[in-house]
Amino acid sequence: MTDASQHIAEKPATEPGSLHELIIDQLDDDQAQDLVSIPLAGKSSIADHMVIASGRSTRQVAAMASKLAQKVKDAGHGRAHIEGLPAADWVLVDAGDVVVHLFRPEVRSFYNLERMWGFGDEEKAADAAGG
Repeated sequence: MTDASQHIAEKPATEPGSLHELIIDQLDDDQAQDLVSIPLAGKSSIADHMVIASGRSTRQVAAMASKLAQKVKDAGHGRAHIEGLPAADWVLVDAGDVVVHLFRPEVRSFYNLERMWGFGDEEKAADAAGG
């Protein structure tokens, strides 16, 4: 059994049995890196959560997206819509109440969605300071 802290900073809190939990658990199982979950309730009507994670390569990003969409469907949450799969630099998985962005690390740092949504600035400043 692997220690989850080896590949994600902290596993986000989820409601047991929710679509959000299913997605977080699947990405954790697939060894997604730098997993971040941004609560959108009250901020946006597009979804309840935005999940952002990185894969080490385009192959891993594509595999995580495909597997995640299948897992969502198999769990009875409907068919997830996927965009960006052929290039797999940035893949969007729209699962309804949860929107997932999967990136290669270089692409993720370029677009920096966390900052755009005002999330993680304090944590990133602490990381840069070594704390």
